[in-house]
Amino acid sequence: MSQAELSRSGSKPYFQSGRSRTKRSWVWNQFFVLEEYMGSDPLYVGKLHSDVDKGDGSIKYILSGEGASSIFIIDENTGDIHATKRLDREEQAYYTLRAQALDRLTNKPVEPESEFVIKIQDINDNEPRFLDGPYTAGVPEMSPVGTSVVQVTATDADDPTYGNSARVVYSILQGQPYFSVEPKTGVIKTALPNMDREAKDQYLLVIQAKDMVGQNGGLSGTTSVTVTLTDVNDNPPRFPRRSYQYNVPESLPVASVVARIKAADADIGANAEMDYKIVDGDGLGIFKIAVDKDTQEGIITIQKMLAMVIVIWVNSQGPAEVPKQTQAPSASQLDLDFEAKTSYTLRIEAANKDADPRFLSLGPFSDTTTVKIIVEDVDEPPVFSAPLYPMEVSEATQVGNIIGTVAAHDPDSSNSPVRYSIDRNTDLERYFNIDANSGVITTAKSLDRETNAVHNITVLAMESQNPSQVGRGYVAITILDINDNAPEFAMDYETTVCENAQPGQVIQKVSAVDKDEPANGHQFYFSLTTDATNNHNFSLKDNKARYKFLKMYPNEPVFGNMAQKKLRRVTLSQMKFGGTGSIRNLVFYMFALFTLDNTASILTRRNGFRRQEQSVYYLPIFIVDSGSPSLSSTNTLTIRVCDCDADGVAQTCNAEAYVLPAGLSTGALIAILACVLTLLVLILLIVTMRRRKKEPLIFDEERDIRENIVRYDDEGGGEEDTEAFDMAALRNLNVMRDTKTRRDVTPEIQFLSRPTFKSIPDNVIFREFIWERLKEADVDPCAPPYDSLQTYAFEGNGSVAESLSSLDSISSNSDQNYDYLSDWGPRFKRLADMYGTGQESLYS
Repeated sequence: MSQAELSRSGSKPYFQSGRSRTKRSWVWNQFFVLEEYMGSDPLYVGKLHSDVDKGDGSIKYILSGEGASSIFIIDENTGDIHATKRLDREEQAYYTLRAQALDRLTNKPVEPESEFVIKIQDINDNEPRFLDGPYTAGVPEMSPVGTSVVQVTATDADDPTYGNSARVVYSILQGQPYFSVEPKTGVIKTALPNMDREAKDQYLLVIQAKDMVGQNGGLSGTTSVTVTLTDVNDNPPRFPRRSYQYNVPESLPVASVVARIKAADADIGANAEMDYKIVDGDGLGIFKIAVDKDTQEGIITIQKMLAMVIVIWVNSQGPAEVPKQTQAPSASQLDLDFEAKTSYTLRIEAANKDADPRFLSLGPFSDTTTVKIIVEDVDEPPVFSAPLYPMEVSEATQVGNIIGTVAAHDPDSSNSPVRYSIDRNTDLERYFNIDANSGVITTAKSLDRETNAVHNITVLAMESQNPSQVGRGYVAITILDINDNAPEFAMDYETTVCENAQPGQVIQKVSAVDKDEPANGHQFYFSLTTDATNNHNFSLKDNKARYKFLKMYPNEPVFGNMAQKKLRRVTLSQMKFGGTGSIRNLVFYMFALFTLDNTASILTRRNGFRRQEQSVYYLPIFIVDSGSPSLSSTNTLTIRVCDCDADGVAQTCNAEAYVLPAGLSTGALIAILACVLTLLVLILLIVTMRRRKKEPLIFDEERDIRENIVRYDDEGGGEEDTEAFDMAALRNLNVMRDTKTRRDVTPEIQFLSRPTFKSIPDNVIFREFIWERLKEADVDPCAPPYDSLQTYAFEGNGSVAESLSSLDSISSNSDQNYDYLSDWGPRFKRLADMYGTGQESLYS
């Protein structure tokens, strides 16, 4: 409908102020207008009219609400409604407006305001769209026809309640004949059976959705669907070859990889996982095969034999424990041996781990192949007859005695002779020797079980023809104990006796230790020495052995001996029980725990111990062990007399502390010690200050005057001798001083005169400084008996210092005759040649 039908209704009265009650005289139905109108003129929607309107222009129509004035306009005189813009139902399906009729003169409503709807009528202007596309899906290979793959859905924006504009049907444009699609539901299914992933694993489908129920003129949309065939275990493993051959050296160690083989499987992932096993062959006990989980290869390795003996390497705490029935396997049992067997043949099977029952009809999901292993000969090191040689020797054995013998042989066909030696890294102290030819092990030094109870040594066996081939054997030598250590106190005892101790009081319990280890355990006997037996102060009680009865069995003998638990047959009379004779004669058999106390108690014999009389007692104790022969020792127990409280706890044990209150107190002693320390500190300070007073002459910072003290221990060094000169000869000063005898030359030497240098203006500052230093050096009692060289920053011709020659003297102003230097011997020959007669003056 494009226009509203006008009708009257008296259902709702209309009240207007100042007037009587009237009925509403206008109402209209819903308006409809087509979307997507493309005309140039406004689209006519409908007409509003009221019975009050007589056509004289007195009524005015007003429109308000959604789109009023912007999209919809009304002719206020006629009530015609037009749409001025193109409408799209997909943007807005309907508009709600309000209409009112007004009196043009009074501008008052003559009809009540009424609401109406303009509904946009749909046309087929939207194609179907796949909002979730493109799609990806998977389906197992070999799936039957009709197996669902995935469902696609297309959406049409047109009105599904009006016409067929939104009714979509599906079809497949690409992907036939492998797949099909349900027209109404969009479910994609397989259309061919036995699709093989190994042949083609991926398909690209194009699906079309068309509205108007697929009729001509309908709009359509497409999407792509990528279907991947997932793998199933439909292919058995297959070996590429029926047989394999590998060459390996016989020296290949245990657990080494011999070969890698792989069965091909067209499947992937878990469906391609397989197990390998050796099903037949003569190498079942030598080789094993395992699967590499990453590559699915079968790895053939040399396996360890169950019969192999594991070498037990022991420490010095105890002997090595080696089963007596253990036999060393031969070389052929342990690894490859060319001399024993040159080749092995293995039949290996590969099978899938998880076979799919649906495809078992295709055949067995396993395959077999033959592997031949050729053993190559190599030069092998000597092999010992046993992996471990346990030996025993007494610690009292003499040097050079035989302990045992080891044996090794060359496993090669050449059977080269073997020479033996001991790896000295395992016998650093060189306790043992071995005969290089026979393998006999002997002692090289005295043995001591208490130092090292077990010696683990490595014996080397090398081929005589090829010393680089070395085999190793292991020997565990257990040192058997003898009684060679005397017992001694178990610890350093600090024994005290109270001044108020009573006779018979136990003041100390002593025990003993012995470095030896007898088979039946230690048993010690304690007593006082002969000199101390009759002392009046202390006595000793040996506690000896004790029996602890566990359980009695009347008239039932029991026998046994377990470690220190011994079964004794004891009568009541032997137990020293009182009673009648009949009871004494009853015999009981019982379990008794036999324990060795190995202690002795020290008791007082008197009271009245006083520190003032004697503060320390020394008690010699004689201890004997139970060895054969037995050994003994005398140990001295030091006993201090102490002042004890009422509970017998020692308070003070020194005699000096007892007399301390009569003399100086502890505080007084501390004060005296502090005073002595203070005096020592003061003396150190005084000595330090006196040493600091003796300081060198301080110069002005502006003057760069340096001093170098050169000492010499020889005389007449020739021209290089810059030390044997008078320190006063640093400069040729005009002022004359008293002549002084040089300290480093003999007084018999006479100096001749030397011409006086030309007098030059003297520098007063340097002259005074030099003479002050000379005077200080002459009067200093601590100065050594030789001169020192003063070095300054300037010298040479024309300088104030003039010549600094060590041959000039402050007491001489004339030339000297140095001919006497030639009389001093060859050591001064060079100096005599330079300064003797006929030589030019070096100072001119």
